Amino acid sequence: MIKARRNIGFHLFFKSGFWGIFLLCSLIFGIRWTKGAGYLDFYSLLVKPILPGKSQKEWIQEGHNIEKNIRLKLLEEDNVRLRRALSLKEFNTDKRVSAAVVSRSSKSWWQQLEINKGAKDGISKGQAVIGPGGLIGLIDSTTLFTARVRLLTDPGHQVGAWIGRTKRHGILTGMGTNRPKLIFLNKNSLANVGDAVTTSPASTLLPPNLIVGIVQFVDEKALPAPYAIVQLTASPEAIDWVQVFKNND
Repeated sequence: MIKARRNIGFHLFFKSGFWGIFLLCSLIFGIRWTKGAGYLDFYSLLVKPILPGKSQKEWIQEGHNIEKNIRLKLLEEDNVRLRRALSLKEFNTDKRVSAAVVSRSSKSWWQQLEINKGAKDGISKGQAVIGPGGLIGLIDSTTLFTARVRLLTDPGHQVGAWIGRTKRHGILTGMGTNRPKLIFLNKNSLANVGDAVTTSPASTLLPPNLIVGIVQFVDEKALPAPYAIVQLTASPEAIDWVQVFKNND
């Protein structure tokens, strides 16, 4: 009798153990199959009364404020850029042609850009091109409806420049960045950081007295001639609209 009861007890134990193992395996399989979605839902219900707390709300609000400030800054920058573009268009005269930049290549970012005005609009090779801030380059070639601008930053591109304070001429040479080199024609440049660089007031190839940039660095001991590094006042990397001087028609 006792033996029979033991057998029944073992039988019930193994039977209940089987179903327990089966249920546990089913639960694990379900969590794995649903990738824990049910577990996460259950967990979220448990922690919902305590989240978000005060600190979490502050973090969320801070992130929202940062995003808002960034958006406002970007909108302000776009507004300034568009105002400059509009003022540049409105500043047109009989000797200037306004044009939009329509193409730039990442491989030649500092070398050239394409504009949507060409020979039909009186554009020809050698004409000066300015953007908001000053001179950015010269017309290099044209088609009937477009033109290619060779930028001042193009390595090896050279134009004459002038520092009015010292009455010194130099050759502005592109170096592939937004800071070309100004090589002086005199043994003593007398230039200082902050001096304005322009086209020569006596220039015949370029319009006179066009602003080019500001002296950022001077090396008086360089050989064979002193030089300066010039920060352009017009940023070639951020130009949308330009004007072309038809001074050599």
